[in-house]
Amino acid sequence: MSDFPQKRHRPIRNIVERIFSVMLLGGKVAAWSYRCGLHGKLTVVRYEMNVNREKPLPAPLRVGFVSDLHAGPTTHAGLFDLLRDQLLLLRPDVLLLGGDYVSFDARYVDRLRDVLTAYTPALGTYAVIGNHDIRNGRESIETALRNMGAQVLVNRNMALPAPFDMVSVCGIDDPWTGNADAARTFSESRQVKLFLTHSPDGLMHLDKEVFDVAFAGHTHGGQVARRNGAPVLQPTGPLSRQYCYGEFAVPGNGTMIVSRGFGCTLIPLRINADPELAICTLR
Repeated sequence: MSDFPQKRHRPIRNIVERIFSVMLLGGKVAAWSYRCGLHGKLTVVRYEMNVNREKPLPAPLRVGFVSDLHAGPTTHAGLFDLLRDQLLLLRPDVLLLGGDYVSFDARYVDRLRDVLTAYTPALGTYAVIGNHDIRNGRESIETALRNMGAQVLVNRNMALPAPFDMVSVCGIDDPWTGNADAARTFSESRQVKLFLTHSPDGLMHLDKEVFDVAFAGHTHGGQVARRNGAPVLQPTGPLSRQYCYGEFAVPGNGTMIVSRGFGCTLIPLRINADPELAICTLR
């Protein structure tokens, strides 16, 4: 178990979220925002990188990654329809989900059913849990994700099916409100390690564990940013501020991709921080 200090969910935060939920009028504000183009424009962001290991990949591996869907009154359902269509069009080999599936209430996770069941990647769908999920009922969210075909990774890893069985997806619990344990996460993992963490702050738990490629969300790219991409409000967490958005070489480790995420949290508004689906081709 990591001895890194954990921030537990606080009653005052839950009260604030309930107030926002009422103010959003059951999603009517999000519907207006979406129609006005204030959810941003769904963007497909592409990455390519080589994975240098003794046993090379038998073919290019196309990894889809989406995080922070925030189903609920902050994110209009029309955005999920666009994501479903992109997944059906692009058909990644494997899909990684970075947590924060809901805003305010676990019951909203069912709004993701159409997205996650319309396309089944050949090598599977793998998910970690975020801070919003833990605050709003992680058990029911995890159950729903499994029922939608996802493998939920909480401090554990799974090898991909053959012929990519030299690749493990290593999913750690939320770095702040969960119980992140890197030793368990990477235990007996295969040669090529894909590290899946809700927040870039998951790096603070790694100790001596090494990954090839890491995938993180949480930051939303600020959600409301200046024209140069600088967040108006800094994301929570020291490494979330350092690694806010993009592709980063992590000192002493592999490459980390930090997504702007997909949905909206607290307020149904994205400015200069478009929702995104990342497609990373590994060779």
